[in-house]
Amino acid sequence: MKLPLRIDSEPRTTAAPGRTGRRPDVLAAVAGAVLFAVAAVVGTLIQRTDHSLYVDWAPLYADWLPHVGPGTPAALAVAVAVVVHGPRLALRLPWRGLLAAVWGTAMVWTWSLALVDGWGRGMAGRLTQRHEYLRGVDRFDNVGAALRGFTDHILLTQPDHWPAHIAGHPPGAVLTFVGLDRLGLGGGGWAGAFCITVGSSAAAAVLVALRALGAEKAARTAAPFLVLAPAAVWAGASADGYFAAVAAWALALLALAARRTVRAPGAVALVSGLLLGLTVYLSYGLTLLALPALAVLVLARTVKPLPWVLAGVAAVAGVFTLSGFVWWEGYHLLVERYYQGVAADRPYAYWVWANLAVAGVAAGPACVAGARRVVMAAPGAVRRLRGRGVGAPDALVVLTSAALLALAVADLSGMSKAETERIWLPFVLWLLPGTALLPARDRRHWLMVQAMVALLINHLLLTGW
Repeated sequence: MKLPLRIDSEPRTTAAPGRTGRRPDVLAAVAGAVLFAVAAVVGTLIQRTDHSLYVDWAPLYADWLPHVGPGTPAALAVAVAVVVHGPRLALRLPWRGLLAAVWGTAMVWTWSLALVDGWGRGMAGRLTQRHEYLRGVDRFDNVGAALRGFTDHILLTQPDHWPAHIAGHPPGAVLTFVGLDRLGLGGGGWAGAFCITVGSSAAAAVLVALRALGAEKAARTAAPFLVLAPAAVWAGASADGYFAAVAAWALALLALAARRTVRAPGAVALVSGLLLGLTVYLSYGLTLLALPALAVLVLARTVKPLPWVLAGVAAVAGVFTLSGFVWWEGYHLLVERYYQGVAADRPYAYWVWANLAVAGVAAGPACVAGARRVVMAAPGAVRRLRGRGVGAPDALVVLTSAALLALAVADLSGMSKAETERIWLPFVLWLLPGTALLPARDRRHWLMVQAMVALLINHLLLTGW
């Protein structure tokens, strides 16, 4: 049976009064801020003592540089407009109009934040730095030969080793920019514009997934928070923002296919599988996307899309493997390369908890408060999933819980020491729907805090990756 999609048909979440009041939400956000402050103090002491963190403004990969730029007026205008009008418009706009508005506004917000640093420093120069993908595009004149020899250049000890970001990812990442170059869209400006345009669509993909799973009201409530996410600071002109969008649309299409709300669910599931396969060849860490994908199938109570999805994943894997790149070989060499660099010195005992502080900043205080509510609601959602009483709020609770679990696995693995403000974007994105559980009377205040965090970070720090 399909869950109703009407806004007014969704049940409200219920919990003990002490768990739903304003004070616990504020305390959770304050705890997140305190964790970040402690990480900053401890990180500064570690860096000054033995220089083992390799970040200049711990725990963020950034430099202290108060500044304004051409994007400042637009960023302020977008923040004010979304805080004042966002919640009302999100509830009233037609669905397709809402998706277009969310994508467009998120794009303007991300562009504005990127341009606070100026065109060259904030946009065109981001993906041309020495560790970035564009530094290796000219080595793909013969794509087949480059793929066959890709793993020969991962380790630092090998001749002509790849720049850090190319070596640290499967070749699907750099091939994206090779493709842009072949289309005549070479250079940092076009690459940055592509990443922002595609990356900002991730917010709309989350809404599509939630609605498909019967949580349209939650999607509409969370829409302004998806637009004003502080994570946009790092999504701007970042390949990880593009990765997040590919992952988000893979899950959105999976939800549509699983709930059979489209005319050709098998074809949609196949496309979802192709995108899921692509994510695995964009970033090794996106194998953890299997957790929210499993959550989607559990919520839909079906495995019917699975054969089509697996076929899509297998098709992508087959193309890369037959072209000469073996994923497992690349991953094992990456682990070796990872510990040839600064990761060997970065202390796990610090980053295993400092990463969480960074994630709290990227998601924003409202998301931290929402995550508290998600954790409190998770046991009830699991009980309802085991029975037959699953409700619309359970969709966002389960999806957000799956994203939290993926982050926990990534954190404990030790393969995410520092720079998680951008590396974890594909999972931080799915924490934002938890803001829909916040009381309606407080949402504009939380939106204001979200915007302030993003604006302060972007104007006080020069972020990097």
